[in-house]
Amino acid sequence: MTIELVRDVLGWCTLINLGVLLWWFLFLSLAHDWTYRLHSKWLRLTVEQFNAIHYAGMALFKIGILFFNLVPYLALRIVG
Repeated sequence: MTIELVRDVLGWCTLINLGVLLWWFLFLSLAHDWTYRLHSKWLRLTVEQFNAIHYAGMALFKIGILFFNLVPYLALRIVG
């Protein structure tokens, strides 16, 4: 496996993960009430708890994208 292949894989992983994050944000923004009703059938959550969980989840996902996809990609771009 070459450095170029790893760099390309990390670049595509970054783009795909950012797309998932954007989809998650748009889905919660545009269909918030429906999503809350769906989840509240299984879990007893207030709207504030629901929002906090999703906000924290998106934040952790974004940090994961930055540290595990984007930073190694940029490092390989600098080195190679």
